Amino acid sequence: MYIIICVIIMAVVTYIPRVIPLTIFNKKIESVFIRSLLSYMPYSVLGAMTFPSIFYSTGSMLFSSIGTLVAVCLAYFEKNLLVVAVSSVLVIYGLNIFIL
Repeated sequence: MYIIICVIIMAVVTYIPRVIPLTIFNKKIESVFIRSLLSYMPYSVLGAMTFPSIFYSTGSMLFSSIGTLVAVCLAYFEKNLLVVAVSSVLVIYGLNIFIL
């Protein structure tokens, strides 16, 4: 019974943030600033959640920093997402094998 109550509470808590905007904003948002802010919100939240864990994902923060630098450089030159991810992982893997 305790688990069912916990699941119901979690469902309500996650449902409330989805319903509140629907009840408050009845018409289309006309402000370009607010619309752009809301459109970039998921990316910024995802980045804020994942970026710190990048540096603690390996045994060495230096290797993680080098892998992050490789990923940022490849992304800057508009490489494919798969190329960026695989390249940074291979660089960190290579550093772990050859240096440690």
